[in-house]
Amino acid sequence: MSKAEFSPPRGTRDFYPEDLRLRSWLFDRFREVARRFGFEEVDAPVVEHAELFQRKAGEEIVEQLYHFHLHDRHLALRPELTPSLARMVIARQGALRLPLRWFAIPQCWRYERATRGRRREHYQWNMDVWGEPDVTAEAELIAALFGATDALGLAAGDVKLRLSHRGLLEGVVRRVDPREEVFQPICVVLDKLEKIGAEAVVEQLSGATGGIRLPRAAAEDLVAGLSARGLAEAARLAGPGSPALGDLERLLGLLDAYGLAARVGFDASVVRGLAYYTGIVFEARDAGGKLRALAGGGRYDRLLESLGGRPLAAVGFGFGDAVILELLAEKKRLPELPRRLDAVVYPFGDAERADAIHLAETLRARGESVELVLGTLKPKRALADADHAGAVRIYLVGPDERTRGVAKVRELATGREHDEPLPAAAS
Repeated sequence: MSKAEFSPPRGTRDFYPEDLRLRSWLFDRFREVARRFGFEEVDAPVVEHAELFQRKAGEEIVEQLYHFHLHDRHLALRPELTPSLARMVIARQGALRLPLRWFAIPQCWRYERATRGRRREHYQWNMDVWGEPDVTAEAELIAALFGATDALGLAAGDVKLRLSHRGLLEGVVRRVDPREEVFQPICVVLDKLEKIGAEAVVEQLSGATGGIRLPRAAAEDLVAGLSARGLAEAARLAGPGSPALGDLERLLGLLDAYGLAARVGFDASVVRGLAYYTGIVFEARDAGGKLRALAGGGRYDRLLESLGGRPLAAVGFGFGDAVILELLAEKKRLPELPRRLDAVVYPFGDAERADAIHLAETLRARGESVELVLGTLKPKRALADADHAGAVRIYLVGPDERTRGVAKVRELATGREHDEPLPAAAS
């Protein structure tokens, strides 16, 4: 094999023990926040029917599928979890107690350009509420999102959340172009604004070779409207009596009750690139704007219906692992996570091994983490290895200790020693 073949495929990661300790630390914080908010954990297969993800609005996610045909089935690695959750809800629709409060930490796959904070294989924390049409669900989810950034040690000003409403955007688009079929493709293109710039977005909206073909002046006005910030400008976009504006006003009032008003603001440029969103959409980013979105989500009340289920209100977010770790590193908030062992048991030779095994098993039965030295080592090397492994103590079982029926216990932090009786062999 070439040297390159010993590296993981581009955009994916190996998790050595120190990497997995960090990942477990992150996931534990996600799980603890979800528990505090009363959510239950679920999961679904990494491999799904490709049709579940193949929508027709020109979304990048469709083009980024890892998919294949096997035994006359068209399958794909999941690029996101929400359609799988929708499939699960449909399978038991009518038997589930609503509203559902579900969370998951799935591994997802998208064949996209790998850059800082963007990987082809990543994990994300999903939080979803099914069966609640009111914006109280959005407020609770946003509170959980900030609960996680707080639990990870970030300061209140380190992360800002921007929100908008697909209903506002739809009203603006309908004034420009009443065609029903172009709204979702327009949303997909507008979501590229930060990535490709205003001129390129205008070109995709108005170009003769595209499927949208807005008049250029209308496309320019539409892009200019995305500069709106604050509820006063949102009201100007919405017009009088807008249900979307009412949702935004109520949500911001609820977030004020959570103590989060200073961390959240309206931003018309938040569109989100998935076509199935129907209402409020939001993104959380680092306050400095150096990184891509930490998390994003919104309301998708018609997703179940589009997949053949009965209509059901739903809202959720995905919170990626890669970008938050970049931000924690930048803010010097990554924890020190050394390996920790309660004990190492060291038999000096084969004559002492059975006693060492009985001792290790006794300690393990008490719930301790114990590493039994497997080979033949010199005492100096065994002590050094135990210290390097982060062990609290080492049990030394040599010929003299075996004769006396004890193990010599050394506390590695202080060097203090004492004897403990060796356990009797199990009958």
